[in-house]
Amino acid sequence: MSETTSRPLLSLVIPVKNEEANIVALAAEIDRALAGVTYAWEAVWIDDGSTDKSLIIMRGLKPPHRYLKLDRNHGQSAAFMAGFQGARGEWVGTLDGDGQNDPVDLVRQLDHALKTGVDMVNGIRAKRQDTLVRKWSSRLANGVRNRLTGRTVQDVGCSTRVVRRECLLHLPFFHGMHRFLPTLVAMRGHRLAEIPVNHRPRAGGKSKYGINNRLWSGLRDLFGVRWLISRNRVWTVAEDGPTE
Repeated sequence: MSETTSRPLLSLVIPVKNEEANIVALAAEIDRALAGVTYAWEAVWIDDGSTDKSLIIMRGLKPPHRYLKLDRNHGQSAAFMAGFQGARGEWVGTLDGDGQNDPVDLVRQLDHALKTGVDMVNGIRAKRQDTLVRKWSSRLANGVRNRLTGRTVQDVGCSTRVVRRECLLHLPFFHGMHRFLPTLVAMRGHRLAEIPVNHRPRAGGKSKYGINNRLWSGLRDLFGVRWLISRNRVWTVAEDGPTE
């Protein structure tokens, strides 16, 4: 059910910066992955200051694909948050624009969430298709994140996930928050699950991340997240009296 005027159940949010080599193929793969679902969906592509033909290609995508153009490059966290705010679905599914994530997994994750009643289903990249340096830096950062934040998430950095949209809109925003999404969602008292997902080699283009802008910046942000957790409070209104 791809074209409908009703509110979609699922919104895919896909940040893009200079991914002209991957957009058309990924959009077609998304169409195939969701061709058999019985609910309405949309794919929201966010152009995060691309300097290649990415925006031109996104403009040519047909509904239920649509795009948001940021005024300049703000980074992946801002692009994700812009997508979360602009999405219309009850659930949000996230993918990277490099083709390494498999859209079929989002269908499985949403099905798991609906069956189990959790608020977020995060992916676990069982067979990562990355360089040794990227695997090592990600594994180290993931371990340190869990140790310092007190949260046990097997693969915090996996971009294949589904989350109730309302859980995302009230998270504290900061540059780099996308590296801590499962931790931040759990911090607010929401329920998480994890299931294995597919991971593939980059389809084309070049990675924007290396050890300097992934590991060290992530470790720096950890102390901020640890502070947020220590100061966080989750409450429930037990009684709401008359307004008049």
